[in-house]
Parts: sequence; structure tokens; C-alpha cells
Amino acid sequence: MKARIIFLYTLMLGIGFAAIGWTQQSEKTMESAPVKTETATVNEPQSEERVKARLVAEAAIPDSMRPKLLDAARAMSSEGLRRYLENPHHAYDGHSVLDHVRMKQIFAPPVEGHPCPDCGELTANYNPEGPFPAWTHHYTHSAMQYSRFPVPLSIYTPNEKGMTLVQKLKHRIDVDPFNLAATLIFLLAIIHTFMAPLFQKLAHKLEKRYKQRLLEEKFRILHPEQRVPVSFLSTLCHFLGEVEVVFGLWIIPFFLVCQHYYSMGDFLRYIDRDTSFTEPLFVAVIMVIASSRPIYRLAENTLQLGARLGKGSPAAWWLSVLCIAPLLGSFITEPAAMTLGAILLGKKLYQLRPSSALCYATVALLFVNVSVGGTLTHFAAPPIVMVAGKWNWDMAHMFTHFGWKAVTGIVIANLIYFAFFTKEFRRLAKVQRENVTGEGSVPTSWEDRQDVIPIWVYVVSILFLAWTVYFAHHPAIFIGGFMFFLGFTLATPQYQNAFSIKVPLLVAFFLAGLLILGGVQGWWMQPVLQALAELGGEATMSVASVLTAFNDNASVTFLSSTVPNLPEEIRYAIVAGAVTGGGLTVIANAPNPAGQAILGKYFKSGISAPKLFIWALLPTIIMFLMFSYA
Repeated sequence: MKARIIFLYTLMLGIGFAAIGWTQQSEKTMESAPVKTETATVNEPQSEERVKARLVAEAAIPDSMRPKLLDAARAMSSEGLRRYLENPHHAYDGHSVLDHVRMKQIFAPPVEGHPCPDCGELTANYNPEGPFPAWTHHYTHSAMQYSRFPVPLSIYTPNEKGMTLVQKLKHRIDVDPFNLAATLIFLLAIIHTFMAPLFQKLAHKLEKRYKQRLLEEKFRILHPEQRVPVSFLSTLCHFLGEVEVVFGLWIIPFFLVCQHYYSMGDFLRYIDRDTSFTEPLFVAVIMVIASSRPIYRLAENTLQLGARLGKGSPAAWWLSVLCIAPLLGSFITEPAAMTLGAILLGKKLYQLRPSSALCYATVALLFVNVSVGGTLTHFAAPPIVMVAGKWNWDMAHMFTHFGWKAVTGIVIANLIYFAFFTKEFRRLAKVQRENVTGEGSVPTSWEDRQDVIPIWVYVVSILFLAWTVYFAHHPAIFIGGFMFFLGFTLATPQYQNAFSIKVPLLVAFFLAGLLILGGVQGWWMQPVLQALAELGGEATMSVASVLTAFNDNASVTFLSSTVPNLPEEIRYAIVAGAVTGGGLTVIANAPNPAGQAILGKYFKSGISAPKLFIWALLPTIIMFLMFSYA
């Protein structure tokens, strides 16, 4: 019994001494630990490296990728690396970039300043620790892209060596079927623009039928505030016949396609972050300012110097506007030149009700002339601005290679059409003499009054116009200036005419829709432009002119600037073709919708796209010959 007690007592003492020894050892360990001492700060980077090494070792990636990721992780914190690896699809997961495109997964790009494991090039990301864009400018070669579509064009090219044009297009559709769907929607929108006059005619027919029905039912207005009912079908057809809303309407099926192939989040990021609406906003603002009475009167007085040579006849005004106004696009921007030219033509020619042929010939000449008239300088016309900086084209280069040819072509085309419509101009001169009022008499329209506008009103209006042009790429600034301009017009009503912002807003809506749908067409336009380099200058210019007819010419030149090592001859041919074809359709040049919106009211069912195309062919051919052989 005693032996048992002694044994238990000895065991308890042993356990007690062991516990005391373990406690002391723990205290010594805690005292020597570098957690709360200055030594901890010195050793912390080593601990950080061990954490990153452990994260890389535990990551679910191929062993061949671990050294590359560990090397790249030196530029990151352990927390940044942890966030990076939380995304299961990243540059070091063993999949190629094309694999990530096919999987439709959000892709974390390679780490800043380190080789891309897919192509070996050094990466350049703005924020290597996230949040990550869908594609950094390592892939886009421009700004970061936050939406997963469109797939950057540089991703396709490494796998397309030796492929023909058709094989390249098929390969890009196989990689991302979204490409084909988006292009089909864009094609349908273009077809819709050609069908717009048919919808207008149907709308007028339905409206007339509905009014006849109201008469048969003996409809009467019973209250002053009561509205006359309208035909819903007629209104719907009229809406579908408005060219300015066509591309905006086709954004709806485009959204559904984006939702099907990607997600609503990608669509919103494409709209909010990847698409710039600066140009539509600028066109809307410049249209309002350029159409104000002081600016219009100043332009009228300037162009009147040319019209006086023909004693102010309709033919003289026609020649003066079509020869001089387009060249102003090289200095005050093409939208402003288009607006001023269209307003002057409307008041000096279209109000006299010329023949349908002269109406279409005039608007076709205006579109073509404005498109090429912006080539005198390198800073005003969007298709020139897209490439001038990248290709080192200055004003001297533009005038010697493009400007004088454009001026000569404009004069030749105008004189040919002038000779063709000589008889019609004589008739319009007779109509003008019959309708014109005597000097000093009351004008037929209050907007046509000829009272003196003070010089300071002219100066302030010009300053607002110059402010908008100078800050054309800064919407927050030129829109702020526009607010002050509106206040100025309210403070000087006796020198102003009433203006509506409905037309400028519709034009901006048209351009915004064109930007959204046109922004995803690079997948087929780039390989087409690349193939042009093998065809020679004339073939390149011809295809570029055709491409421009189905897309904004600024998009054509921008995509050409992304093609590396283009010969100077091909660069010239692409830009010349882009500006040459800028008058074939309404969508060929950004200012064209502004001209159509101003002059469209003088056409019975709106401007017919096929007729515009036909009348624009001759001046387009003349410009083509000038740029090719002059």
C-alpha cells in the first residue's frame, strides 16, 4: 500500500516539474520571438517571402508554372498574391489565353513587369494587385478593357500564322461565336437604315387612313386640353423610319446577345468603361453652338463674299457653300462645318424647293466634300486624328499628300454637278426673284431678320465655339462651357433665334449606337486591312472606301493604326480610301447624321439611302482618282 502511495506521489512530482519546465521554456521562446521587437521588423520580409512561397506551393497550378509565378510574385505582397490566386483562372493556371477566351471565364492577367507565360512579352498592368480588368493593355495595346468582349485582336494573331483571310475569320468565330452574332446585328442595323424610307411611307399611309377613320366616326374635341388620338402602328412605323434611332434600337438585340454569350456585367462594363461617348456629346454640343444666330450670321457673311460673284443667286450660294464650308472642317472640326453648311444650304437652296435630283446631288456633295475637306490639317478630322500621332503626320504632310488634292477634287466635282443642273439653277433663280422681299422690308420669317448684332455678341459666341473645339476630347469641360453658352443665349434673347436640342440629341443617339455596335467589329476588319497590304495601293484604297461605307471612317483608320509595320504606301491608301468613301452612306462619316437631321425635312420621306449612294458615287470616284493619280 505504502509502495503504491510513494509511486503515485513520485509520479505527481515528476508531472509537476515537467509542467514547470515546459512553461519556462515557452516563456523563453516568447521572449526571444521577434513579434513585438525591432527584430521583427527586420525579419518580416523573410517571413513574407516564406508566405508567398507557401501560397505558390499550395496553388492548384501545373508544376512548370510554379517558378514563373514565384518569380512574378516578388513584385506583389503576400495578401496581393492571395487575392490573385483566389481567381481560379489566371495567367499561371496552365491554360493559354485562347483557352480562357473559349471558357468565357474572367481572366486575371500576368503580373506587372514580368513575362507573360503565354507569349513571353513583358506585361504592363496598371494595378497588379487588383481589381483586375478583363484585359490589360498588355493585350489591348491601348487602354485597359474591363469587359470580356470584344476579345483583344492581339490574342488571335499568334495562332493565325500562315492562315488565309477566310481561315482567320473562321478561326475567330470558332474561338468566340459572339463575333459572328454581333456582326449579324450590325449588318441588320445597316439594312434597317436603307429601309427607313419604306417605314416612313408606311407611317404616312397608316396616318392618313386613321385620320379618315376619325372623320367617318365624326370625332370632336370636347375639351381644350384633349389630345387628338393617333394611330399606334403609324407612330411605331414613323419611329422605325427615323434613321437617327436605328442603331439605338438595335442595341436591344445586341444586349440580349451579350447576355447570352457573356453577362449583363460585361455589357455594363463595355458601356460604362470601355466605350467613349465623347464624340457623340461633342457633335451634339457643337451643332447647337454652330446653329446659333451669331455664328450662322458670321458664316453667312463670310460665304456671301463668294456668293456675290454670282450676285447672290441660288447657284452662287450653292457653289460658295459646297466649296468653302467643307474646308472649314480642317479647322473648326467637321461636325461644325457640316452644321453650318447644311443650315446655309437649307435656307439658300432647299427652301426654294429644288428638284429631287438636285436635292440628292447637293446632300451627296456635302457629305463627300466634308469628309475629304478635313484633310488639310492633322488635328480636326477624326479619321486623321486616329493615325496622325502614331504615324508622325504633321500639317505639312497632310497638305502636301492630301489637302491640295482634296481641294482640287471638291472644285471639280462641284463644277460637274453645277454644269449638269444649270437649267435647274435658272429656274430657282426665277423663284428667288419672285419670292424675295425688298431691301428694308419686313422679312417673311423672324429668324431671317437682318438687324445688327453687336460685335461683342459675335466675339463671345466665337469664344464659346473655340472653347468647345479646343476641349473636344474633354467632355466635362466642353459640356460645362455649353451650360454657360445656354445662359448667354438667355441673357441676349434679342440677338438669338430659338433653337431646339432635339435634333442634336437624336444625332448623338445615332452616333452612340454606331459606336456601341461598331466597337465589336474589329475581329473581321483588322484581318481584312492586313490582307490589303498584299494587294497594292489602288486595291487597298478601293477596299478601304467600301469598308467606310459600312462603318465610320474613323474606325477604319483606327484599326489600320493597330496593324504593325504597314508600308507608307498602304497607310496613305487606307486613309485616302477612308475619307473618300465618307459620303456614300449616312454612317460612313460621323458628321453625316448631323447633315441628314438638318436637311432631312426637305425630303418627302426622308433621305433615301440608295439614292444618296447613287448620287455620291460620281464625286467619290473623282476623289478616288485625285488621291490615286494626282
